Amino acid sequence: MRGYLRDMTYRNQPPNSVTNNNQVRSHIVPANRKPNTLTTWALCATAVVLALAASSMAAELPEAPSSSIRNDVEMIEVAIPVQSPTVVSASRETKIIDSKFVSLALISTGSTFADSYTTLFARQNWLAGKTRVCNVEVQSAYLYGTHPTVARAYAVASAKSVSSALAAYYLHKHHNRFWSLPLVVNSVISLQGVGQNIAACN
Repeated sequence: MRGYLRDMTYRNQPPNSVTNNNQVRSHIVPANRKPNTLTTWALCATAVVLALAASSMAAELPEAPSSSIRNDVEMIEVAIPVQSPTVVSASRETKIIDSKFVSLALISTGSTFADSYTTLFARQNWLAGKTRVCNVEVQSAYLYGTHPTVARAYAVASAKSVSSALAAYYLHKHHNRFWSLPLVVNSVISLQGVGQNIAACN
């Protein structure tokens, strides 16, 4: 009975029904598959684009080595301390002629001119014809002469004062601790001559 019904069903179908069914299936099946394939490709492309966009936004280009080196160089140049050695030397040079130097120079000059003034006592005694006192220069005849004149006596005093002051200035400028020695020696010698002239010629 089943075989008969099957045979009848097959005979009752038109001859193009099988091919139509096959064509319908062939059209339906690919139509159902195409959307799945396109969707998959679209999703993959979208994921790749989003990943690339996120990585490009998150990542930043590194700085060039030259810029960092220049920044370091500028920082080093700014950090260099400023030195002023010239100010120190200038301040030392301005203190050469201080109160001590001026005082010693005045003492040296005064004692030297006092020595020249008292040396002229011998000339006065010689002109006056005195015999029991000194009437000639004996100790420094090579400087003042045997009978010293006023001009020569004060010229010698000026030369001795200036030379001792210049020697002291030179030593003081080069920071020699014995810079006052020329002024002191000139003062001592002149004062000794003053005492001798007063004792022997006055």
